Amino acid sequence: MTLLSLQRANKGSKAMERLKKKLSEQESLLLLMSPSMAFRVHSRNGKSYTFLISSDYERAEWRENIREQQKKCFKSFSLTSVELQMLTNSCVKLQTVHNIPLTINKEDDESPGLYGFLNVIVHSATGFKQSSNLYCTLEVDSFGYFVNKAKTRVYRDTTEPNWNEEFEIELEGSQTLRILCYEKCYNKIKIPKEDGESTDRLMGKGQVQLDPQALQDRDWQRTVIAMNGIEVKLSIKFTSREFSLKRMPSRKQTGVFGVKIAVVTKRERSKVPYIVRQCVEEIERRGMEEVGIYRVSGVATDIQALKAAFDVNNKDVSVMMSEMDVNAIAGTLKLYFRELPEPLFTDEFYPNFAEGIALSDPVAKESCMLNLLLSLPEANLLTFLFLLDHLKRVAEKETVNKMSLHNLATVFGPTLLRPSEKESKLPSNPSQPITMTDSWSLEVMSQVQVLLYFLQLEAIPAPDSKRQSILFSTEV
Repeated sequence: MTLLSLQRANKGSKAMERLKKKLSEQESLLLLMSPSMAFRVHSRNGKSYTFLISSDYERAEWRENIREQQKKCFKSFSLTSVELQMLTNSCVKLQTVHNIPLTINKEDDESPGLYGFLNVIVHSATGFKQSSNLYCTLEVDSFGYFVNKAKTRVYRDTTEPNWNEEFEIELEGSQTLRILCYEKCYNKIKIPKEDGESTDRLMGKGQVQLDPQALQDRDWQRTVIAMNGIEVKLSIKFTSREFSLKRMPSRKQTGVFGVKIAVVTKRERSKVPYIVRQCVEEIERRGMEEVGIYRVSGVATDIQALKAAFDVNNKDVSVMMSEMDVNAIAGTLKLYFRELPEPLFTDEFYPNFAEGIALSDPVAKESCMLNLLLSLPEANLLTFLFLLDHLKRVAEKETVNKMSLHNLATVFGPTLLRPSEKESKLPSNPSQPITMTDSWSLEVMSQVQVLLYFLQLEAIPAPDSKRQSILFSTEV
């Protein structure tokens, strides 16, 4: 090996270490910012303590464990100093409640989780003793923490709900699918409201491990999850990242999905595609305070119905949208950007954005990032500026909808920046599970950071004529 090749290898190793350090920092930040559900503990002397938790499943576990421990506690007792010392010495060190599950810290033989899309059909449930208004929510772990990803409709006054609703959930290093079943309590007096959360009653919870070996054949698999005497029937199907991000162009150029954004805007004689404007308008009309807007999946059949309506330019699409769950509209908007033939930030400029966000000098970074942004094709730039203003308005309602700028960047970053997988990266060993490598994780974090950078900029000095035309013109 020559001296030059050794120097190159050493330089590459140092660059990888810097990227890994950056990934660790961003994952730690993500874990700190993700919890938003309040869990309050009250002591007998009147003091209260508030914990923030990202998952209702975890909050329920805390309650169960605390109540179990309360049963073992004495009402009142007193200990001498000697007894207290003996008790303290007898205590064994307990395992940490929740180690920070950083992707970068995983062992070599530990599964990095699944990256791609998980389709879940929530079929039905049995085992309820009396008729209730019932619904389910789905949670998956994303980069080590759990978030609510989907919610079925409320099935009213029944002991055997049949939802039969399908959801498409994006997986980011995911290993577990959780399901929680609730009784919808329309009578708010029925249950005391704790910690500011929903007054609905948790009827049961369960989980299923996402086994890469079992899911890699991309076929539907039925499963039953048992919880507190209740059984919920599910079907799940996994599509890996290699297959889900082909960004295949549509064969018919008369639609909008899978068609170049410049072609659509030219045909519509608009600056921003009609589908983007319509979805944003409807979400701003009634979805700004929806908890988890853009993070919670809509029903897949509703999203496909809206997709078909936009593709054929159905004149009743506005009526359809007004009658649909707002999460389905948000899902349609995300799907549109995901199915563009190339990402909104373009394949050409994507590597430059990734390099620009890694610059350490803030002045050089801002100059680089803004120059790159303003170099995008006009239709791409104007659509991004329109979407950017909308996402900032969504984040202004963070105290209600729980969607911070960082959360929105996590949802939209890969969708707007991630280039198409030109070739399937199937493992040479067919028995090897299809999972994402560390480099993919670094790539995703970079995409999130690029979008977050623009979201956090107070102002983008885009040409006034362009920006004003999309914000104020009736010809948008």
